[in-house]
Amino acid sequence: MQHLLYKNNRNFLLFIILGSLLALNVATFSVPIYSNIDAQVATGNEPYVGVNMRGVHTAISQQKSNTSAVSLPANYYEDSFRILSEAGMNHVRYTVYWEAYVVDPTSFMNELQLVADTADKYGVNVIYDNHQFHTSSYLNPQRGNGFPSALLEGDPKFSYGSGGSPKYQTANLWWTDWWDRSIRDVNGTDGWTLLLGYLQEIVHAVDSHPSTLGYEILSEPQVHSSDQWEKIGSFNSFMVDELRKITQKTLAYSMNIPVDLKSPIGVNPTNLAEMAPVNKTNVVFKISLYGLPEPDSYQGDRLAIFLRTSELAQVPLYIGEWNNVLREASINEEGERVFNINPEQSDISQEEANLIVQTFKDIDAWGMAYWQWRLQTHQVDNYNLVNVTDSGTISTTSYFEILKNAYMDAYGDLNQATASPALA
Repeated sequence: MQHLLYKNNRNFLLFIILGSLLALNVATFSVPIYSNIDAQVATGNEPYVGVNMRGVHTAISQQKSNTSAVSLPANYYEDSFRILSEAGMNHVRYTVYWEAYVVDPTSFMNELQLVADTADKYGVNVIYDNHQFHTSSYLNPQRGNGFPSALLEGDPKFSYGSGGSPKYQTANLWWTDWWDRSIRDVNGTDGWTLLLGYLQEIVHAVDSHPSTLGYEILSEPQVHSSDQWEKIGSFNSFMVDELRKITQKTLAYSMNIPVDLKSPIGVNPTNLAEMAPVNKTNVVFKISLYGLPEPDSYQGDRLAIFLRTSELAQVPLYIGEWNNVLREASINEEGERVFNINPEQSDISQEEANLIVQTFKDIDAWGMAYWQWRLQTHQVDNYNLVNVTDSGTISTTSYFEILKNAYMDAYGDLNQATASPALA
């Protein structure tokens, strides 16, 4: 494979990315990338390095709340944070779903408190990520999770099961209304205000914990037209301004989906920079990378664009999700070209993991989290870091060993006895 030709030169991918940036008409570029960013983020601290973690009561969907109940093993978080700490990792991006809070707010908050308490014990820094996948289980009952059904029910435009991923017209209509701030519940309260209330509940619950690194406003929002970039910036500005009234910890805003570099929505650094909030104090830009950023490749071009975006927006880059998967092109029912993961062909080797992590180090990434640590197994083998028995016993997989080795090789043992301070 091509990447093996480069394993003896760990800086090669960085040079490729720099070349891609020059192709994007970047006049100057210096390393580190954040040399001209406000001093508040130029701490010189080691980065936040770890995994994404999925819970139980914090991850249930409304449409599956009665059919997919999974018990939470008594020592799940104790064993999980201990293993991560002993492996030298200092960070968890913990995915939480708004739907799960609606289903059972008490169990949701109890589990959240358990996460924070255990992370405190092992000195692991946690970003609480407001996650959504395919918008909502109301639009995708099989796989969706995120926005509660109260923001979709009753509107004939958003029929049940009509599809929540970017390829569906229903998702296009819903996200367009969301950025126009015209999504409302039955009481007439707008969605932005309702989401803020949910995030405020999370902040009030865990902000005092030393392990709480911060919060991600909304993971991978959808963009369907070129006029939505500035609107997303307004949304992120609203959320940051309001959350700053109750927390000074790190706030992350996310890249969009889809990230088709040839899309008419204009996926380029200038537009992506429009997503940044006005107040950038202790704010980071979260991206996902699911492949090797090799020369003349989709992943390499994407990373170059994100790097330039981070420089334009003057915010550090946080790789909140990373792994290596094989995507295959197909034509959907609307005649559009889409890429789907091939589970059988997806994998990650030690050499690949080392190259990816070293690239993150070379670009001075603020943090990174591998996808994923979870109770249930996933059909994509390299998404599975652990196996959990019915009795709750956790054993790590070969992919965890690959991840641990890659992090150790690049950074050494990053875990400290106490949680690290935020950027401020």
